[in-house]
Amino acid sequence: MNIKKELLKYQDKKYLDFTSKLIPNVDKKNIIGVRLPDIKIIAKKIYLNEDYQKFLDTLPHKYHEENLIHIFIINLIKDYDKCIKEIEKFLPYIDNWAVCDSLKPKVLKKNRKDLINFVNKYIKSKHPYSIRYAISILMNHFLEEDYNPKYLKLVSNIKHDDYYVKMMMAWYYSVALVKQYEDTIIYLENKKLDKFVHNTTIQKAIDSYRISDDKKEYLRKLRV
Repeated sequence: MNIKKELLKYQDKKYLDFTSKLIPNVDKKNIIGVRLPDIKIIAKKIYLNEDYQKFLDTLPHKYHEENLIHIFIINLIKDYDKCIKEIEKFLPYIDNWAVCDSLKPKVLKKNRKDLINFVNKYIKSKHPYSIRYAISILMNHFLEEDYNPKYLKLVSNIKHDDYYVKMMMAWYYSVALVKQYEDTIIYLENKKLDKFVHNTTIQKAIDSYRISDDKKEYLRKLRV
């Protein structure tokens, strides 16, 4: 399959303009403009009908949509060890939040003991999207089953000025307020977070339908 040719079949130039505004740190010339359902169709074709490993080994990719295809192929991998190997190989090439946040292999939930080791490794990275991804794993896999209050502290210890890291930290704490309120509210009451993360966490929680009105009222008083 000629990947670029296949992507161009689904090109939507209006969607290209829309996408480029969502990921302003990606050069527009490297965006084709293909909607996610169509990208997933191409990814599944490669995964099922071709030697997908060849595509995964060909790095870096030129186009944003190729990176998304890469992510969606990884999401389909059913072997935990292989999946982690491919994630680690690809993490350094992630250059925007849209690709980072699309990386959600179902197989990861099969080995949470090893997964937390992965988190501990990459949350200390200097690469912003490796950190963002590590936080997302804590948010998606460790706020209910296998939750530990120390993970809240782990995220609070992150010192990184990247906007997309801080936004993910705020997203994490806003979800933690839904699922582990008593442990999480302490971080806001005691002002343990960076000011931007602190206030963005509160705003995200206030915008959430999963937070009660009385808690929202209290959160408003904690703004700094």
